[in-house]
Amino acid sequence: MAKDISFKIGGEAGQGLQSIGYVLAKSLAKGGLYVFANQDNESRIRGGHNFFQVRANDKPVQAVSEKIHVVIALDSRTIAEHERELVEGGVILFDGEKIKTSDSSSNLLSVPFERLANEKTGKVIMANSVAVGAALGLISYDFNILSTVLGDTFKEKGNEIVEKNIQAAKAGYDYVTEHSNMKFKYTIKGVNESRDRLLLNGNEAVASSALISGCKFMSSYPMSPSTPIQQFFASKMKDYNVVFEQAEDEIAAINMALGASFAGVRSMVATSGGGFSLMVEGVSLAGMTETPVVIIVCQRPGPATGFPTRTEQAELEFIIHAAHGEFPRAVFAPSTPEQAFYLTSKAFNLADKYQIPAFVLSDQYFSDSYFTAERFDTSLAIIDRGEFFTEWNAEKLGEYRRHSITESGISPRLLPGVSGGLVVTDSDEHTDDGRITELAEVRMANVRKRIKKFDLLKKEIQPPYTYGPLDAEALLIGWGSTYGPIKEATEIFNARGSKVRMLHLSEIWPFPAEAVTEQLKQVKLSISIENNATGQMAHLIRAETGIEVDAKILRFDGRPMTSDFILREFDKIR
Repeated sequence: MAKDISFKIGGEAGQGLQSIGYVLAKSLAKGGLYVFANQDNESRIRGGHNFFQVRANDKPVQAVSEKIHVVIALDSRTIAEHERELVEGGVILFDGEKIKTSDSSSNLLSVPFERLANEKTGKVIMANSVAVGAALGLISYDFNILSTVLGDTFKEKGNEIVEKNIQAAKAGYDYVTEHSNMKFKYTIKGVNESRDRLLLNGNEAVASSALISGCKFMSSYPMSPSTPIQQFFASKMKDYNVVFEQAEDEIAAINMALGASFAGVRSMVATSGGGFSLMVEGVSLAGMTETPVVIIVCQRPGPATGFPTRTEQAELEFIIHAAHGEFPRAVFAPSTPEQAFYLTSKAFNLADKYQIPAFVLSDQYFSDSYFTAERFDTSLAIIDRGEFFTEWNAEKLGEYRRHSITESGISPRLLPGVSGGLVVTDSDEHTDDGRITELAEVRMANVRKRIKKFDLLKKEIQPPYTYGPLDAEALLIGWGSTYGPIKEATEIFNARGSKVRMLHLSEIWPFPAEAVTEQLKQVKLSISIENNATGQMAHLIRAETGIEVDAKILRFDGRPMTSDFILREFDKIR
């Protein structure tokens, strides 16, 4: 019996492979298994070659595997491209009555998906449920779990649709059980039915956190892979009394969010690199007017349109330095759904507390991948709006001045329209009461005031995550979505007898230079592992610590990092 099993569903866009993958993932998670699922899509509505990959394990798993046990092929191209990925004894399920192939491999198992669907339900469209049933029948998984998941998935369409999907799935399940001549050795069983875990993707974790953290306004322009965040937030407008506005472009989106924030409402935008490029001037406006805002940036390969549906980590330095002028900001890059939930909440708090833009940096891999996660402790999402001007302030400070110089560099906020003073600010340099000035001494005082907040902000940043033996000889360094593959590779290295430790950054800016320096000085070999071509984290480490990492493992083909890729490249370095 396998403890770790991977499925790959391949076909053209429009064939419903995402539906198959999601039901498969939910069924495995429903049985108490840990699940990780990701998708690889071409940027087209119909045709092309797409696939959805699902991995299940009885222990936590947060990365894809290059070793596939079961392929569900919805077209002949899937057979040709992915047969070589099968482990020994792996199987490709396909509809031999629809897909003609000259391949006579023993790995092929024909299941008449469409015929079974039509015979059992009268609807060929339910062939995908036949395919799911066949896949779970092949691994001897409990059909009752699949039946429950199908009921939950299609309940809004009525009992008839639910029953027909269950019948179709049972037909596929029984067909494989009765007609397969091979003894499939990669079976896996549910651990127990788990209602406490979540199955969600990175975008859902970020959007959920925004709602729980008191975000009331979101303005954005659709751009993959951030669009699902916008859709999720918009779908909750009535339930959470929030407002979503689809702006005419990203310039309007950032300025609308700043306007809402200036009026006192927690606000955010979500975009990708190309869209964020249009927001950059607005980020500087936030810096000058000291207006809090949270900006979600989901990376994808560039330049320009690049690979619009694939993944990359090529905007780290862009996000840290984007916008003209010098002013503080916070940058987070979550690695797990739990971290995405808590760091998004932290981003809102730091944005309010220090009156700055705060960034949550994601990528397509993290945004679209599904993870099994423990339920979030929402009590930890404490809302901290920072210091506001009160009657006590009025007695102490006298007349309200929006940009008053304080010891901390943080000026108490007063919301426009609230009694206690007049709120004045400007995008030009201004005096402490918010009026335009050309005085050099005022300019210098304001720059020092804004920069002073950076020193306090540094104390809010938690040190990076470390894992592995303290006496390790090699250190694998990563950030954001590479967490899962690097951790898995670290475990494999140590199981083989190599002493390897990982260092992973999710709270990136202000940069935790002391903690990183301490880790680098303890090892003989340091390797930065990144989904970009230039090693941006390695460059940042050198800039902030003065230490140059010894080597880099870089992937920039639009595909995610895997532990297998790390192992192969590590051997080349050694």
